[in-house]
Amino acid sequence: MTIKVRVIAPDKIVWDANAEEVILPSSTGQLGILTGHIPLLTALDIGVMRVRINKEWKPIILLGGFAEVDNNNVTILVNGAEEISSLNIDNVKKDLDKATNMLEQAKSNKEKIEATQELRKSKARLQAANVINN
Repeated sequence: MTIKVRVIAPDKIVWDANAEEVILPSSTGQLGILTGHIPLLTALDIGVMRVRINKEWKPIILLGGFAEVDNNNVTILVNGAEEISSLNIDNVKKDLDKATNMLEQAKSNKEKIEATQELRKSKARLQAANVINN
């Protein structure tokens, strides 16, 4: 049996397919979803959602939102998402270093918040790159 997974961003449907398993970056930690999961509503953090299809894992970077699980359907409403097919790990590490430097140099509260968000996105991209390259 499979789970119907839909990822919906404000401007488009990012993902709409069946999967064997889903791992979500919930605000309280990683959350695994299999067929027959009890109904659930959870907040999502910036992080990597992993979807298993035909025994292969596909990472999708989620930029925060909510997920609802009900009757073998997972509906995910996100602020944004990045579907990843390939990532150059060296470029991802450079972006992570850049984001870390941005945070260290941030002075105003606004700059700190924006830099923190960029750092979290960069960490999620590194995590996705590790899923792809393993």
